[in-house]
Amino acid sequence: MKDLLKKLINAESTLEKGELASAEVLSDEFGKSGIDCRIDTWDQTRANIIAQVKSGGRKGALLFACHLDVVGPGEAKWEKPAFEATENGGKIYGRGSVDMKGGTAAAVTAIRQIIDSGIKLQGDIIFTAVAGEETDSCGAKRFINNHDRRPDFLGIVIPEPTDFSIVTAHRGMLWLEITTTGKAAHGSTPQLGVNAINSMRLVLDELENYEIPAEPHKLLDECSMSINTIKAGKALNVVPDKCSIGVDIRTLPEQNHQDIISDLETIFAKLKSGNPQFDAEVGVIRHVQPLETDCGCDFVKEFCSAVGINETVAVGFTTDGPYFTSLDAPVLIFGPGKPQLCHKPNEYIELNDMEKAVEHYKNIILKFLS
Repeated sequence: MKDLLKKLINAESTLEKGELASAEVLSDEFGKSGIDCRIDTWDQTRANIIAQVKSGGRKGALLFACHLDVVGPGEAKWEKPAFEATENGGKIYGRGSVDMKGGTAAAVTAIRQIIDSGIKLQGDIIFTAVAGEETDSCGAKRFINNHDRRPDFLGIVIPEPTDFSIVTAHRGMLWLEITTTGKAAHGSTPQLGVNAINSMRLVLDELENYEIPAEPHKLLDECSMSINTIKAGKALNVVPDKCSIGVDIRTLPEQNHQDIISDLETIFAKLKSGNPQFDAEVGVIRHVQPLETDCGCDFVKEFCSAVGINETVAVGFTTDGPYFTSLDAPVLIFGPGKPQLCHKPNEYIELNDMEKAVEHYKNIILKFLS
């Protein structure tokens, strides 16, 4: 298991490098147990992998849905190389060890151990690890769109790092880019131009007082909005004719993303009515719906029984989970690793947690499919 994790880390499946090398690592691993799998590739380096363990078919299927990609190492210095997996003190260090190659390796190991043991299953195991979860969910969308003939799923397990909490709900994501445009001029004669930064300042003032209409959710609390990037100007002696900000909004069930966009467009119209030179537009960079699985459904209850945990939780981060809800089955997020280590330098996962995850996933498979 730990050798598999090390190979996955070393594959360096960033957006720039793509996921194909990681998919090939998993394909080789499944092949050791004679498990059928295929790699779906596009754009030379992008990839999903899909494996299926066929059964007698008396029960529905169980889907394990992972992602292959990782974020980059960032600018901060790592104590250990980000893409050279290092084992030390019962931990494996490396980018993706927690998010989410640790959970992926544990799920694959559990599936292999079940198959190698000769246990006869009454329902199929389907495993997928997809591209692009960290950027645009392109792999999850592709998996859903390319699988018209699907079995009936009992449930879907996403082995993201939850430190073994059972997650049934998370907020959605709406990433927007707001752009103001103006008119360039020489820095010595700013009165001849229209400064796009000054126009953006008007937008920022409005956003400071803007509250997204939404009632607090019983599990997820409130919607949030954060302005996290800004880009403007090409030279110190040129009045900028363009300024853009990136806005990260985390949404709740029942919220309509288009309503938020319409609110912003209303704000722009108000600003333009007071200043004819003002010009702004908003575009969607990425949007993911919230996730909310019924905590009282049979799948959740039996899942809790299988892993010996009585409570479920909600989290603020976002996953590919909402895309998999189109398969008409309950979606749960459950995996090893501390989520607070995601996207940070010196990311690591504890081997004890990996071993614990393997046993949990085996128990889940047996609970639903034996």
